[in-house]
Amino acid sequence: QVHLVESGGGLVQAESSLRLSCAASGSAFSRYAMAWFRQAPGKEREFVAAIAWSSSSTYYANSVKGRFTISRDNAENTGYLQMNNLNPEDTAVYYCAAGEYFSSYHDEYPYWGQGTQVTVSS
Repeated sequence: QVHLVESGGGLVQAESSLRLSCAASGSAFSRYAMAWFRQAPGKEREFVAAIAWSSSSTYYANSVKGRFTISRDNAENTGYLQMNNLNPEDTAVYYCAAGEYFSSYHDEYPYWGQGTQVTVSS
């Protein structure tokens, strides 16, 4: 069982940066892939980025590639999403998720945090 808590969201201006954190409880986190998803008002939840348990592989949605970086520190049971050059289209609730498989599909992740709001003003 893994419990996830996101933090680091907020209100920022366009072209700013934010770093989201995902604190995990439970030793299983270090053996799980981790991902970030986001959901904007009136839209479906969408994949943002994923990282393998060993950090050997990462994968990004085209919309964030080159601007966002996913990472993790298994010793600290924490995952991160560094977001640079934010734009208003990045406004959403951001969720971290963990699961056995490295995937971009939300169905593959059984463990989810409660989300953190990111709002980017123009």
